[in-house]
Amino acid sequence: MNNSVMIKSEAEIELMRESGKLLAQVFAALDTFVKPGVSTMEINDFVEKYIVEELQARPASKGQYDYQYVLNSSINEVVCHGIPKTTEILKPKDIINLDITLEKNGFITDSSKMYVMPEASKKAIKIVKKNYQAMWEGIKQVEPGAKTR
Repeated sequence: MNNSVMIKSEAEIELMRESGKLLAQVFAALDTFVKPGVSTMEINDFVEKYIVEELQARPASKGQYDYQYVLNSSINEVVCHGIPKTTEILKPKDIINLDITLEKNGFITDSSKMYVMPEASKKAIKIVKKNYQAMWEGIKQVEPGAKTR
C-alpha cells in the first residue's frame, strides 16, 4: 500500500476551487434547461457547448476510455452512468441524475445532481430526499484518518 501524501500548494488549491466553481455554474445553468420534453442528448449538447464556449474549459469525460459524451444521464431505475440518447426524452414523472466532469487549468472536478420532474411520484421524491440525507451522513464521516471499511 502506498502511504505517500500529496500536498497541494495554495495556488493549486485555488485552481481546484476554480474548477469546482465552474462545474457549479454548469449545474446552475441546467436548473432551467432540464425539464420534461428535453432529450438526454439535448442536455449533453447543451452542457458541452456551455463548458467549452461559456466557461472556456474542457468536458473531461469526452474521449476518456473512448466515451463520446460529456455527461452520464441516469433516468429513474438506471443507477449510474446512463448514456445520453436522442430517443430518451424526459417525462413529467421522471427523476434524472446528471454526472458531469470538467477540467480547467489541469484540475478535474466531478460531480452529479439529481433533477426531479414536476409530476414525480411521492415515492420517487422520498427516495431522492433519503438518498440526499444519506449522502450528507456519509460526508460527515470524512475526516483525517477515517477508514472506509
